[in-house]
Amino acid sequence: MRLLGIALALALGGCSAAPTQSAPGPSPNAADPTASAPPSGFDGALLPAGLPPHDFALTDPRGRRVDLRSYRGRVVILTFLSTLGTRSSPLIAQQIRGALDDLERPVPALALTANPAADTPAHIRRFLSEASLLGRLTYLTGPPARLRPIWRAYHVVPVSGSANGGAGGRTRAFDRAATVILIDPQGRERVVFGVEQLTPEGLAHDVQRLQGP
Repeated sequence: MRLLGIALALALGGCSAAPTQSAPGPSPNAADPTASAPPSGFDGALLPAGLPPHDFALTDPRGRRVDLRSYRGRVVILTFLSTLGTRSSPLIAQQIRGALDDLERPVPALALTANPAADTPAHIRRFLSEASLLGRLTYLTGPPARLRPIWRAYHVVPVSGSANGGAGGRTRAFDRAATVILIDPQGRERVVFGVEQLTPEGLAHDVQRLQGP
């Protein structure tokens, strides 16, 4: 878990975690990510090898159960979004849509809620429709008790269901820490993009590298 926290800090350009998070401190080279970034050939930040998968099972707006394990053998785009009140969520959705447009071989794209109080089926449908992602991105929700361990595992600052100050403070913390993660066919987290590094071209490029020939 310490290695994942360091990799996320590097990808976000040294941004600090929210006060309520127990994420480890930044790497000594976090102020200059290029100083420690390996020549991996990936556009995103390559995560340390051997990280165990953080599996989960949640439901889509129709109540259908979705298990991360069911995607073994495929590259998965994974992110955390809120349909209301954040600056990063619409941007992330647009970048993911652009990457999906660029890919010759489609991949599953999963968005887990960071705001279960607001992410109703109607709000999710409107959000996905505005981003042209209906039927292309699976938006997953669940009760806060089930979501909290998932948020902790992925170092997500939730927009709701957190005691981190008021709503404005939670939203700003979420936007600072927002990421997109690529999971390889073995279920391992391999590449992470901070919002500032995220582009459709870079995301599609790294998906294709993980897909292989």
